[in-house]
Amino acid sequence: MKNNKLPPGLVSNLQQVLSNRKGTETEPQESITGPSENVETNQDDGSGKPIVFVTNADGIDSPGLTFLVQALVGQGLYNVCVCAPQSDKSHSGHSMTVGESVAVYSSEIEGATAYEVSGTPGDCVSLALSGALFSWSKPLLVISGVHKGSSCGHNLFHSGAVASAREALSSGVPSMSISLNWKRDESQESDLKDAVSVCLPLITAAISDIQKGDFPKCCLLNVDVPTSPLKNKGFKSTIKSLWRSAPTWLAVSASRQPSAARFMSNQQSLGMQLAQLSRDASAAGAARRSTSQQKNMEVDSVGVSKKSDSNRTVKYFIQELVDKDLEDANEELDFRALENGYVAITPISLSPSTDADIQAAVSSWITSAIQEPQ
Repeated sequence: MKNNKLPPGLVSNLQQVLSNRKGTETEPQESITGPSENVETNQDDGSGKPIVFVTNADGIDSPGLTFLVQALVGQGLYNVCVCAPQSDKSHSGHSMTVGESVAVYSSEIEGATAYEVSGTPGDCVSLALSGALFSWSKPLLVISGVHKGSSCGHNLFHSGAVASAREALSSGVPSMSISLNWKRDESQESDLKDAVSVCLPLITAAISDIQKGDFPKCCLLNVDVPTSPLKNKGFKSTIKSLWRSAPTWLAVSASRQPSAARFMSNQQSLGMQLAQLSRDASAAGAARRSTSQQKNMEVDSVGVSKKSDSNRTVKYFIQELVDKDLEDANEELDFRALENGYVAITPISLSPSTDADIQAAVSSWITSAIQEPQ
């Protein structure tokens, strides 16, 4: 590995995996967290097995989550817990549900304790780490994946998969997100299973380093697996690029709009109906309370909610994301390494560094702007 930005302890383990060497573990090396920092290692539920928490922005029924949980459970080394959205929330970014009820249902996943949540990927991790859902609040590792679609470059900003790992990192829990460079006309479900098998040594190495105190607290690992996982050229430490998918909005006719109920489960539909009944009851109560105060007031207008749809034009659009070429040939960039067949591992920090000259220029501009009379 050249120009590796990963912590030395993790790099050492990965090198052992890649060279297929068997034998005793190497001595722990100093990580970027510093030799004096200790990572909490007693995250278990009393069974003696460390807790590994798994989520997936693609939803509780996503095959990527199923294959990952099966692989972890099959090792018999961890207590695997799962909490994921009821439906696909892969492009929801780091959105959170605040001030509204979130429904949580138990889910059947063999060998794991699992729940499905009506909220966002961020909600799932936040709830799991709060101690309100599980008896623990500090798993050894949080893994988000395996997600269908690359999380390289600017895609990580709207990626629910990366948001899940970032939410864990913000709570001080080591995390990683795993995505497969899914191609619509080329990929198949078995590729997600292959991606799990490719990343399992990486997960094992990360867990080993967490237990030794060598895994960094300052970043999460964003892992992108190439389209043909079993043909990968190995792990490569990369840096975040400016690559992005270009949004394309397509106008569609009203006749092509499926019923909203088609996209929600019966439980979700019932929950929304109950929530609406509650809002209607509250509104009715408020109206009754204000009636006596407004008896002598003249009503001059009708509220916006009373507008007739017959006087409004309604248009429908569907957004699609199309891969956009980027000419940057730097081999250390995430998308370029992925394109070249490597498993790209990009450290993502909560406080990315900013170029000093740019920072100074912006600070100077702000100082000047607020001092100038308007």
